[in-house]
Amino acid sequence: MAQDAKKRRPIPARAILRYGGVAVIMCVVLTGGIYASQRFEQFLIRDPRFFLSGPPDYGLESPNVQLSGVKYASREAILRLFNQDYGRSIYLFPMVARRRALLNITWVENASIVRVWPDHVVVTVTERNPVAFIKVPAGGITRWALIDSQGVILDPPQKAAFQLPVLTGLSMTENPAQRARRVRRMQQLMKELGPLSDNVSEVDASDLDDLKITGQMQGRAVSLLMGDRNFSPRLKNFLEHFPDIHRRMPRAAAFDLRLDDRITGLEDAGNAR
Repeated sequence: MAQDAKKRRPIPARAILRYGGVAVIMCVVLTGGIYASQRFEQFLIRDPRFFLSGPPDYGLESPNVQLSGVKYASREAILRLFNQDYGRSIYLFPMVARRRALLNITWVENASIVRVWPDHVVVTVTERNPVAFIKVPAGGITRWALIDSQGVILDPPQKAAFQLPVLTGLSMTENPAQRARRVRRMQQLMKELGPLSDNVSEVDASDLDDLKITGQMQGRAVSLLMGDRNFSPRLKNFLEHFPDIHRRMPRAAAFDLRLDDRITGLEDAGNAR
């Protein structure tokens, strides 16, 4: 019974006041912190020192947006993305949305955006690296385009010269991942050929297990069926024997190298497949 009486002993008023005081202080501190945070946020939003300045005149670029890494992508299209951000605090700058929009611009493979307080934005772009020319159907005709290792088709920039092979065997109905497989197959072949690839002007990757290349031999185009392996030894063997082959088969414009110990000449490049 004595123990029950001790348990029911009332809490001293001094303890209640002490705990109550602590709770009040915590509430005051929390409220003050929230208020200070809101005031500071409003300061960042409204103070002109944090505003992103626009171009000083029509046709000029904003000195507060630093853009680097652009060579072939449209600089104007990139900078246009930030038009709605001028005159606003960089605290409100939608970095995720702007980066997503950047990645939708032709030639842009990757991009980073950094706020530089108090009033600058730094944009760094990584452009796509084209690896081949392709022919793209357009309104009943064909036009030249470029393609990168990810299978993304790129418009050729003006006044730019690329020393790249032509890749055929692609279908515009394929998605980028499917096209990328054919591009990588071409790259594997060219890498294995090494310096010999300098003479290759076209690669047909319509059949991933039976590649075909075209190159210049004694002033005319010659097509070679390379198969799916041993590309370098097969081409070296062909080049070593080509003078004798050409002497015996002057009309042959295509050759089958798919057997390592044999070179089969075809009278017409159109019969190569």
